[in-house]
Amino acid sequence: MSLNQVDRQILALLQQDASLSTAEIADKVGLSQSPCWRRIAKLEQDGYIKGKVALLDEKQLGFDMLVYAHVRLSNHGRNHLSEFESLIMSYDEVTECYTMAGTMDFMLRIISRGIEGYEQFVRDNLLNLEFVQEVHSNVTMTCVKRTTALPL
Repeated sequence: MSLNQVDRQILALLQQDASLSTAEIADKVGLSQSPCWRRIAKLEQDGYIKGKVALLDEKQLGFDMLVYAHVRLSNHGRNHLSEFESLIMSYDEVTECYTMAGTMDFMLRIISRGIEGYEQFVRDNLLNLEFVQEVHSNVTMTCVKRTTALPL
């Protein structure tokens, strides 16, 4: 399916506010409700819409520490990539994980309650893995921009 301008408008509206009703979206893009509903269903079916979620306020929930940690595995550890990835998937504090090109193997986005929470997470989880060679932490200060919206 190729996206036309109306499809892009629908996607832009949904990524701003997924709680909009089909009627509200239809009104904003100039369609009647039924064709709009069919387009949204098709966008979901074709994989353009992966899910709809509520974005929570981290600070309101006590998560005031956001750290990007760069992890290097030992040479021996590279034989344990799938084991490392499975463990990372099990840690709720890790909200994103990327394999990296360059000097580090992974970059993790870790959220915690204070620096103490982050330190405990690193000590109890990452540094306890025999195949983790290094962890370099980049502590964030002020969030200048954060969005989940894609530039359509």
